[in-house]
Amino acid sequence: MSRRSGILEFAVLGLLREAPMHGYELRKRLNTSLGIFRAFSYGTLYPCLKTLVANGWLIEEPGSAPEEALAASLAGRRAKIVYRLTAEGKEHFEELLSHTGPDTWEDESFAARFAFFGQTEREVRMRVLEGRRTRLEERLEKMRSSLVRTRERLDDYTLELQRHGMESVEREVRWLNELIESERAGRDRRHTAPGGSVRQDDTSDTGGLPRHGGSTRPDPSDDTEK
Repeated sequence: MSRRSGILEFAVLGLLREAPMHGYELRKRLNTSLGIFRAFSYGTLYPCLKTLVANGWLIEEPGSAPEEALAASLAGRRAKIVYRLTAEGKEHFEELLSHTGPDTWEDESFAARFAFFGQTEREVRMRVLEGRRTRLEERLEKMRSSLVRTRERLDDYTLELQRHGMESVEREVRWLNELIESERAGRDRRHTAPGGSVRQDDTSDTGGLPRHGGSTRPDPSDDTEK
């Protein structure tokens, strides 16, 4: 399985965990919610859905009344099929959510993972965010070293493009720092309060986003390494 196919399967399972959908709804959600899938077609989506059904992670159900399905068939149109996550599919998606390997830090993978952080355990979110930050810091160091070696041979416009790329990576690193600090603050709030009581109002596991206003957040799916 290619990396992009794996990311698509992950995203489809994640969206269907929220609610059953038919193909059109899925494609619309993938396009609007996950920018990395803006250019993909039904010719990509439906083979993915068939694979997930064959693996037992999805089931197909009629999406319309029997008479409407018959009319569609007689007219040569595709009858609407609703895809629903099975218990095995939910378990498989939860296994994928818990994965924190290096592939989860790459540009497209990270964007898809981040889109489902609301369903992800705090400790897993932290490992993915810290891994992404480390990867970008390594990328930034390489970009700086390359610029030092080549800047004398670059014209002004190419040099400006190089600087723009570095600034994009630096912005994402700052954004990641904010997220990591907020995740840590949320974890600390879950600790036992003075006197031994647990602060029930701070036990939510979805408090990882920075709360201050005016922060500019780069698109995590933006591939800044050219």
